[in-house]
Amino acid sequence: MQRIKQVTQQIRSSNAQVVLLILKAEIVELLFKEIIRTNTSRTWISSDAWSRSRSLAHMDGINKVGDILGFTFVAVKSESFDNSLKNLTATPGGYNYFIDEYKNLRFNCSPECFSTNPPSYCSTPELLKIKSDNACNFADPQVQNDDFLIRALDTSESFTDRVAVWAVANALKTLMKCNSSSCSGEINFPPWKLLKELKTVKFVFDNQIYFFDKNGDFVNGYDLIMWEKDGHHRRFKRIGRYHALTEQIELDVKNFVWLSTANTTTPQSRCSESCPPGSAKKILNVSCCYNCTPCVEGTYSDAPDLNECKKCPNGTWSLKGWSQCKPRQESYLRWRDPHPIAMMTAAAFGIFLLLVTLIIFLVYRDSPPMKRAEVRLSCVMMSGLAVSFTSVICFMGKPSIYQCQAGQVMYGMGFTLCVSCILVKAFRTFLAFLPFGQMTHRRLHKLYKPPVIIIVITTLQGIICLLWLVFDSPDIDSTPPSPQSMKKVIQCSEGTTHIGFGIMLSYIGLLALIGFLLAFKGRRVPQEFSETSYIIFSMLMYMFVWLFFIPVYITNTEERTSVQASAILVSSYGIVFCHFLPKCYEALWGSKTDTLEQILRRGFSRKNPDPNPDPETRVNIPRMNTTLQRNGNLSLSSIPTRNHAYPLSTRLGTKVTRRHRSLSV
Repeated sequence: MQRIKQVTQQIRSSNAQVVLLILKAEIVELLFKEIIRTNTSRTWISSDAWSRSRSLAHMDGINKVGDILGFTFVAVKSESFDNSLKNLTATPGGYNYFIDEYKNLRFNCSPECFSTNPPSYCSTPELLKIKSDNACNFADPQVQNDDFLIRALDTSESFTDRVAVWAVANALKTLMKCNSSSCSGEINFPPWKLLKELKTVKFVFDNQIYFFDKNGDFVNGYDLIMWEKDGHHRRFKRIGRYHALTEQIELDVKNFVWLSTANTTTPQSRCSESCPPGSAKKILNVSCCYNCTPCVEGTYSDAPDLNECKKCPNGTWSLKGWSQCKPRQESYLRWRDPHPIAMMTAAAFGIFLLLVTLIIFLVYRDSPPMKRAEVRLSCVMMSGLAVSFTSVICFMGKPSIYQCQAGQVMYGMGFTLCVSCILVKAFRTFLAFLPFGQMTHRRLHKLYKPPVIIIVITTLQGIICLLWLVFDSPDIDSTPPSPQSMKKVIQCSEGTTHIGFGIMLSYIGLLALIGFLLAFKGRRVPQEFSETSYIIFSMLMYMFVWLFFIPVYITNTEERTSVQASAILVSSYGIVFCHFLPKCYEALWGSKTDTLEQILRRGFSRKNPDPNPDPETRVNIPRMNTTLQRNGNLSLSSIPTRNHAYPLSTRLGTKVTRRHRSLSV
């Protein structure tokens, strides 16, 4: 009984409204008594063991337990059997104890048995319930009959017994090879032979074909019955049939009254909420109870209560909890998007600035600022920057292999050409203003060949780019998209190893560092010749930009194209603003700053007022004016005569040893 109470408590605490009971009728009766005591109402599904139990149908308070549905074997009433029950008589000349006992209980008048103190010969109260209301009106109980047994009993239950007898009879007939008159087969046989024959038997009974499957299960289906309310008790009503072969339920009654809802509305039973589209059921330890889990990336569910999510077709994808799959959106720097438009505008404006600067340089090429800037060398720088600005356009639009290769090579070659010119300028200042020994100065003077330096440096970068294209060429990035993203990023990849890309940037960075060090070494030149400050700032800007570029480029994998294009623009504009715009300002607004020739002449004349200078000490600047105007190239050689110092600029602390100097371009 304790176990019955535990089961009752579990049923009451559960959200399930439908309970399947596969139990014996006696145990179900104990359970229903506890259910009635606790006033619990559910919808019950009965097994064949108690689906037609008359004792349960007539329990006190059975209507309080709720709706009861059951499956039972196919049952058909037999009219001949019903007629026999309505006309119970003993065989003529014979005696039937059971019939005599039944008629005495049913029709014998015994009012004393219903008193408060019945005699001992009276039947139990349960048996007295079958006493007819007209019992005292009959003179002879043994000749009386009525339809009580047909109403009180389900005579269709005997149908399965009849089918079983017919099945065994047909199996024996086949096994013993019987005909209408005799049997020629084996008479003494083991039971397993009969069982084997039963599994294959097929016969007709009451115009219905009956047989079993290979496992011996009955395949003619089951009746679906409902326990209808009949006063204080229940009665069985057939409402449909279950077809075992097709696994379908056929309902004969479409609308019937449910006790739980008090109308034709079908009661709902869910121990779990319905799983919406985009999720699937995760079955718990009870098969009808589950949790709803969202579909993971790449899967979907387009209907409620699916057992598992479906996989997205090829070419589509879904995020977590989606009810459909969609094609991934291609992501690249589209021409119509604001960010690419801004970068293309910046590149075009940079090229426009270079064009305006070139015109100013050519128009004012004879002015002192332009002579100091060396027009022809600056024009080479402008061409390199123009190529660098143009390379930004190759990063726009849907990338192709050729665009990826062209953009990287154009930037590498163009910016290397520009930095090589800056390196030449820094080297020139380094030679012109810093004192060296005789041998050192001669060696350095031999190295100062601007065209050769520019060509060699740019050619080395060209070789690096060529090897990069041959062995690890830039290509379209084939990295699969993130599962949490609906974007398919289409961008350039700098090769599988990124070694070529790293060497190219490192080479430009090395040139920038050398130029910075040379300019920094000559930072104490006279203020009138301030080219070193421009070189220092431009090279610092470049190195800072690309030092910050490396971590951003590594971490931001989906925006690498825009990051590199932005770095190219910033570093290129740094050189434009540091080198060209100040010179244009000086040229347009009439700066009075002297040229390098005037600075050197004034320095020597200030410290040597003698009109007849020492013949062994002279400053020789042959054709400097015309040469500087023509090409602006400066070379310096020195042959020491004797140790006599001439300070070139006392303000900056720069001293020039009195030597035999010749300055030529």
